[in-house]
Amino acid sequence: MDTVLLSRIQFAFTVGYHFLFVPFSLGIGLIFLIASRRAYKSGKPEEDAAARFWLKLFAATFAIGVATGITMEFAFGTNWANYSRFVGNIFGAPLAAEGLFAFFLESTFLGILLFGRDRVSRRFLYVSTWLVVLGAHLSALWIIIANSWQQTPRGYAVVGDQAIMTSFWQAAINYSTVWRFLHTVAATWVAGAFIAAAIAAWYLRKGRHVEFAKRTLAVSLILGLVMSALMPLLGDRQAQVVAEHQPVKMAAFEGIFKTGGEKDMMLLGWIDPAGKTVKLGVGVPDLLSIVLAGSREGVVPGLDKVPPADWPPLQATFQSYHWMVLLGFYMGAVMLVGVFLLWRKKLEQSRWFLWLLLPSVLAPILAIQLGWAAAEIGRQPWIVQGLLRTKDGVSAVVPAGQVAFTLAVFVVIYALLFVAWAGVIRRIIRRGPELEDRAVVDATPAPLGGPAPSAVAPSVATEGRDA
Repeated sequence: MDTVLLSRIQFAFTVGYHFLFVPFSLGIGLIFLIASRRAYKSGKPEEDAAARFWLKLFAATFAIGVATGITMEFAFGTNWANYSRFVGNIFGAPLAAEGLFAFFLESTFLGILLFGRDRVSRRFLYVSTWLVVLGAHLSALWIIIANSWQQTPRGYAVVGDQAIMTSFWQAAINYSTVWRFLHTVAATWVAGAFIAAAIAAWYLRKGRHVEFAKRTLAVSLILGLVMSALMPLLGDRQAQVVAEHQPVKMAAFEGIFKTGGEKDMMLLGWIDPAGKTVKLGVGVPDLLSIVLAGSREGVVPGLDKVPPADWPPLQATFQSYHWMVLLGFYMGAVMLVGVFLLWRKKLEQSRWFLWLLLPSVLAPILAIQLGWAAAEIGRQPWIVQGLLRTKDGVSAVVPAGQVAFTLAVFVVIYALLFVAWAGVIRRIIRRGPELEDRAVVDATPAPLGGPAPSAVAPSVATEGRDA
């Protein structure tokens, strides 16, 4: 393998691995916020225990997210020096803002939630919860701003071998930023709903923490259904942006080789680049032309608009995009069935559905990974759309052997990190909300942010270590 391919594989691996934990941070963060509001409003010990349970899951994921995110920053300067030189004037602002305004906001108030519960008021603790969740979402926003500029660059001028920012707001709020951010956040909220639902279903099947599980399952199913219903609308708007500003990517998404009207919206198929067709294609007749161009005869640009050298990898782009969409429909159907059973008050008795929720937790995680793959692979061969090719962005002085060695090291280290994280998460879930343990020491544990009796302090310290 050459340096370009190995560098791409390494960066895809590190980013994809890091991105595994984003749905946990943003999705579980929302569940944690909902639980914290209930604890703040009610002051009930069981609600406080529920909020602390989600806090520990969030904190454990935050820790590994930080550890795996640092690698990407170093990769820009090591494997992708030419790319960093080209985009540095523009990327510097959002990456710095992500660290200064998002990461420090999130980490500071997360520290208060973990270690300052008995030193601040209930109101301040509740506000801290909002700021932690806000910080996590701001972090996602700044990263998406940087990535969206690569997809649809705006507010720049190329001077020599650098892209120079001419308008911060145009570069930040470029053509695709808003819809990509909304689509991504909605996807993580769906993931959070599935994660919470799976945990609740496991408790119900085991007959443990039943009241907590009932409340969690009701909230997660309703949240998941609402967000699953919004996803096609957000995805449609994002597809409109892709069709307008990245027509080659859209053509690869749908296997459109020839520009024209009456184009079907594909659901399944297999790309045949040699025959310039989609084999075994299953689609909705003319729907793509109607959605993108407003009528059956509306013209949809095809791959024939550019030479084959400017085509992305067609099979990978097509399959990742369509399996993401199919998984989206699956998730919506699962949540719809769940809300129906909840409405009919048959949820607890439907053990088959509780079992279904357990493996279904993988669906949103896989869909998010596929969506990211479709967006990034579909941009190829450009690392910055229309401005810099991927092969021209790698470092000239880093040989392929060194890239392969560091990739192997990352695989080993990340595998160990995942085992450690999974062990912590498993322990937290098995213990569940710790109201029962605290009740042994003191029958009236402190509410969220309230003063804690001295007898409860050892339990609080234990929770901090678990998190």
